[in-house]
Amino acid sequence: MKLLACTFLVAADGSLLLQLRDDKAPAYPSVWGLPGGAIEPGETPIEAAVRELMEETGLAPDDELRLFERQELPSEGRIKHYFHGRTGATQADVVLGEGAAMIFVPAAEVLDRPFTPGSAEVIARFLASPEYRSALG
Repeated sequence: MKLLACTFLVAADGSLLLQLRDDKAPAYPSVWGLPGGAIEPGETPIEAAVRELMEETGLAPDDELRLFERQELPSEGRIKHYFHGRTGATQADVVLGEGAAMIFVPAAEVLDRPFTPGSAEVIARFLASPEYRSALG
């Protein structure tokens, strides 16, 4: 099983940071996902989430990330760890380190796009969750 960590980064206006994977991505090119990636040997899921967020966006969360959900995708050979955190960053602060685009998307528009397997379901649960509401302040 490949272990992955990704992050729901919530901006002050409630938008989520999403990544459009580029056409060269080894898996699921040209679809949307969250900033994140593989957990490296010796790394915890939360360490991977923080590292991947910095590598892909140049951003760090304002507070410590918290686990939202662990998702097993046996048909994909993957286990995904979804973390969440807040940021005061804006689009101007984002540095595209990987992918075709990395943008803050208003919550009402987030699910209007194709996602990597398993992501849309977890994103929908996150947007309806107390964790998301608490990120709004």
